[in-house]
Amino acid sequence: MTDFLPTGIQLTYLVAASLFILGLKKLGSPATARQGNVIAAVGMLLAIVATLLDQHVLNYEMILLGLAIGSVLGAIAAYKVQMTEMPQMVGLLNGLGGAASALVAVAEFWRLLQHAETVPLDANISMLLDVLIGGVTFTGSMLAFAKLQGIISGSPITFPLQQPFNALLLGSYVVGSGFLLMEPHNLPVFLGIVAVSLVLGVMFVIPIGGGDMPVVISLLNSFSGLAAAAAGFVVMNNMLIIAGALVGASGIILTEIMCKAMNRSLISVLFDAFGSSGGAVAGTASGGTTDQTVRSIDPEEGAMMLGYARSVVIVPGYGMAVAQAQHSVRELADQLERMGVDVKYAIHPVAGRMPGHMNVLLAEANVPYEQLHDMDDINPQFEQTDVALVIGANDVVNPAARSDSNSPIYGMPILEVDRAKHTIVIKRGMSAGFAGVDNELFYKDKTTMLFGSAKDMVSKLVSEVKQL
Repeated sequence: MTDFLPTGIQLTYLVAASLFILGLKKLGSPATARQGNVIAAVGMLLAIVATLLDQHVLNYEMILLGLAIGSVLGAIAAYKVQMTEMPQMVGLLNGLGGAASALVAVAEFWRLLQHAETVPLDANISMLLDVLIGGVTFTGSMLAFAKLQGIISGSPITFPLQQPFNALLLGSYVVGSGFLLMEPHNLPVFLGIVAVSLVLGVMFVIPIGGGDMPVVISLLNSFSGLAAAAAGFVVMNNMLIIAGALVGASGIILTEIMCKAMNRSLISVLFDAFGSSGGAVAGTASGGTTDQTVRSIDPEEGAMMLGYARSVVIVPGYGMAVAQAQHSVRELADQLERMGVDVKYAIHPVAGRMPGHMNVLLAEANVPYEQLHDMDDINPQFEQTDVALVIGANDVVNPAARSDSNSPIYGMPILEVDRAKHTIVIKRGMSAGFAGVDNELFYKDKTTMLFGSAKDMVSKLVSEVKQL
């Protein structure tokens, strides 16, 4: 039995890794995402059980206590956190994952400091990398959480000589790491490395604006996976290495997809402080500087346009998420379908504050998966669409990205709602999006504005459609 146990543990790890990969595959589609979550969760359960049976695990009481506390906190969060607050939740979990990985490295350093005369070079390098990646992930994710939660401003924060200061911090880490490779038992230098890593995480996120949070969250998610993989090398656990590598790789791929959807490089997202000028660029509806005019309608007119259309494409944005209007949107779509209208949803990759934010919100409202269409699929259909209903989206529908070479969003792939026969935009006012530029869509001849809260206006549209 004792001879079989190590082999059985490794085989269980192999099964768990296979389930992780299968779960990730199924997470690629909204229709199979729940099944993918269950499969990956079963894999994690197997990995945990196998690890607890490992002979290196000595203190089961503390581990079970931690599992109990974590399970209670997780259950409370699952019931209490609103779907609109999922970006903050993901940021928080990323940070906790990074912190856990960094603490593994700190604990291993302390153990070697007490009991080992020499520290193996590979173990030393693994600990140093784990501290760096885990520390950056922890403080960076906590700051991202604070921005998304509104605890601090979501605008980019910059100051003179910011990049040289960051370079100095990174240089300090490299010098300290080099010293520890030669003198691995130096506790003050190791603690200094930990402090520098934590500060680097803060400096990493503060110059990034709220509109870039989908990219930042996916990148920090990747970092949390890399930190876990580094922790796996520290404690020599194959399962931790595999799981961390999968999370790290998938996060990097998702980050690249987000950057492509914004037509920007990762370097520009991290260092350009995009949107720092911010501000509203208002049209005549709000007394702004432009002499262009907009045409506004009331809910009754909007209901007539929607109710007598043959096809409607709904474009949800962050404004819908903030107003928590997803259930009202589903009710409106159901009512239109009863009248024979073909209803679809157009999802931009970076709509919202995290990758897949709109999909998650619409899934909560039980919107059928087959009605959700990504940008590449839906764009060719807009010319045959009678009405495009934009709810709280801004930059992702701005035609300037296609037509104005001087616009900061020029070249960004957008949902081409301006090609529809009619476009209704539900928005509180004429303020600009995160890019800080005016939206040409608002002034198009085929565009009408329905000013007000997304939830309030959609509810009124539902009432008016019912009376048609």
